Amino acid sequence: MGKTIIAPSMLSADFADFGGALTLIEDSGADWIHLDVMDGQFVPNLTFGPKLVKDLRRRGSAFFDVHLMVQTPERIVPDFIAAGADSVTFHLEAAIHSHRLLQTIRGAGKKAGISIVPSTPAATLSEVLPYADLVLVMTVNPGFGGQELIPECLEKARTLSDERKKRGLNFLISVDGGIHEETAPAAIACGVDVLVTGSAFFDAPDKKAFVQRLRGKDYL
Repeated sequence: MGKTIIAPSMLSADFADFGGALTLIEDSGADWIHLDVMDGQFVPNLTFGPKLVKDLRRRGSAFFDVHLMVQTPERIVPDFIAAGADSVTFHLEAAIHSHRLLQTIRGAGKKAGISIVPSTPAATLSEVLPYADLVLVMTVNPGFGGQELIPECLEKARTLSDERKKRGLNFLISVDGGIHEETAPAAIACGVDVLVTGSAFFDAPDKKAFVQRLRGKDYL
């Protein structure tokens, strides 16, 4: 599917300096900005709303990858689209009418994504795969950063990669949770296109070098 897309997550940024975090990501050579939106109900944490996306949009031109970990995502999808999201991903487990919501996002000219938590089988996505631009496999239980990757979740990425090839589809496969230099190669080997990385990115002394190593390239 092309080069591996690196998407540092704002969840691990200093919440007192989101603007500075945006600059760090853009200067690192990473491709996307991943924005985890949590409502304290679907996951046990709270983060931020569409205003942050709107404010950051004025300061940067990077691809904004918004991940909604919220109940009833259909209520706030339009707000994040209006705020400047380039893609909006919601959870299969949180939406009854997933097909309709994917169509709504695409109809607004944005990339439409759907995600599953570790306990949800990849097979449950079968009916909506033709309507998704991005499938996000959570490789940790969502809600907090800094967790260790659950290895079995990568098999779901492999299953989705096989299904994509078999059905002639072209959605991107993303993984989020415990992604760093040691786990990235296994994810890429399973057909993953997008690596969401949080604490590993922000803890890296040399973020440009980290991004290159995550892609499997040496940094000179």
